[in-house]
This record gives sequence, C-alpha cells and structure tokens, in this order.
Amino acid sequence: MLQKNSNGAFILGVFICIGLITLGYFLSSAAITYKQYERSVKVKGLAERELSADVVIWPIQFAVANNNLEHLYRDIEQNAEKIKTFITKRGINANEMSLSAPAITDKSAQQYGNNSVATFRYTAIQTVTVYSTNIESVRQLQSALSELGKQGIVFTGGNYQSRTEYLFTRLNDIKPDMIEEATRNAREVAEKFALDSNSQLGKIKRASQGQFSISSRDTNNPHIKRIRVVSTLEYYLSD
Repeated sequence: MLQKNSNGAFILGVFICIGLITLGYFLSSAAITYKQYERSVKVKGLAERELSADVVIWPIQFAVANNNLEHLYRDIEQNAEKIKTFITKRGINANEMSLSAPAITDKSAQQYGNNSVATFRYTAIQTVTVYSTNIESVRQLQSALSELGKQGIVFTGGNYQSRTEYLFTRLNDIKPDMIEEATRNAREVAEKFALDSNSQLGKIKRASQGQFSISSRDTNNPHIKRIRVVSTLEYYLSD
C-alpha cells in the first residue's frame, strides 16, 4: 500500500514538473512577443498647400471735417456715395458693401478750459466695408483709390480697423486630401527608418492629427494663403 502511494506521488510530481516547464515556455514566448510589439517608431508627416483666398474684407475709412454739424453729415453722405459709385462701376455689387455709423468728434468739447479754437469744430470718420469673393477686382480697386483722393476725399489708414483681411473658407474641401498626403508622407519616413534599422514596419500603434494652420504666404501677398497640417503616427517594428 505504501509502495502504491509512493508511486502515485512520484507520477503526480512528474506531471506537475512537466506542467510548470510547459507553462514557463509559453510565458517566455509570450514575453518575447510582447517585447517585440513594444518596439515602435514615431514619425511626422507634413502636407502643405498654397491657395488663393476666396473672401476679402476691405474697410475703406475716410474722414471729414466741418464747423457746421449739418454740413458735416452732408459731406459724409456725399463722400460715401462717391466711394460706392466708384466701386460698383468697377465690378463690385452694391450688396457687397456696408456702411458703418459715423464716429463724430466735437473738438470744442475737448478743450478743457483752453480758449483756443480748433480749425474745425467737428470731425467724423466713417467706413465703407467691402465683403466680396471677387479678390482680383478688389485688389485692382485698392491701387486705383487715389482717383477718389483727387476728388477731395481724405482716406485714413494704418490702424487695425482699416486693414484689409483675406480669408480662406474652403478648408473642408481640401482636408481629406491633405490628411491623406500627411499620412502617406509619415509612412514613407517610417519605412525608411525600418529599412535602415533592418526592421519590418508593422501596423499603426497610435495616430494623431495636428491642427490645420492658415497663414499669409508673405506680407506682400496676404491674398495667397499657406495651409499646413502635420500628422503624427507611431508604427510597430519587428525583426
């Protein structure tokens, strides 16, 4: 009876030993596989376009001065009408223009006890704003605006409110192609890295798309926009 129990214990020990060896082998294999999957390379891909803006916002700011308030408002209306007529004759529709309320200053109210009188008591600034998709016509008009100056209209400029703004609004139309290009460029970089390191490029581990940026190409050509996006991708590597 004792002999049988001893043999059973021995056989059980053998099976347990074999089981532990087998388990150790599989765990070792799994650890090696996991370690291989931990190898990766992170790369960036750039896509860039240069395209013309499709909307222009052009504030045309002018100033008038007069000692008579009634005459001041008359001059404002006349100058605004001259500007609108000048613009419509050169291809811009009337519905693409808007007129702001005039900002009027009474200089006599700003003397603060000083008895000296300004040359003109009242001054006013008004803005005719052009919002158009006809970029080229607007650019030609800007260079021809001096013709209105010869008619006695005093234009103001140089401040933030009077700067021309060019917009690019077709981003959704080009997004898919640019994302595809950025991803393709990133993969080419990853493949080159894998080749140089004697590795095989695997599946994507993670990916992130950067924000699109839109900027003017340069200060002299603000109507030409540079659109950029950078995609970041991480790929698995294997031997």
